[in-house]
Amino acid sequence: MSAPLIAIDAPVLVDLLSDGPHADAAEACLRQCLSAGPVVICEVALAAVCGALRDGTEALAVLEEMSIRYSPLEAKSALRAGEMQRRYRQRGGGVEVARVIPDFLIGAHALLQCDGLISRDDRFFRNYFKGLKLIVPTV
Repeated sequence: MSAPLIAIDAPVLVDLLSDGPHADAAEACLRQCLSAGPVVICEVALAAVCGALRDGTEALAVLEEMSIRYSPLEAKSALRAGEMQRRYRQRGGGVEVARVIPDFLIGAHALLQCDGLISRDDRFFRNYFKGLKLIVPTV
């Protein structure tokens, strides 16, 4: 049996890299996950981290130093994200469509290409990605 491949959501990394109020919980959770197997980031989360904190070269260097690998989104994950986003709209889900597109892509990547997701946004991911193992950093 291979080690679980765990994806990480951008806000958890932003917490950690900005030394925000959730930094200690994010660090402890990341360390625990890394001890069990690889932790990866998809391009959507990587873009969010870069946009929030650092330039691209520095962001990649920090992620490499933290042993977080890059895992590109596959077509099947992008298609699932679109399907789930359409369901969200059909259910009358908020007007913040631009905000949730990245969340759907991150969720689909974690569900279809990984074995779990480190995120503080567990309510959203539980509602739209049934069966996705969520790892929530706790204080």
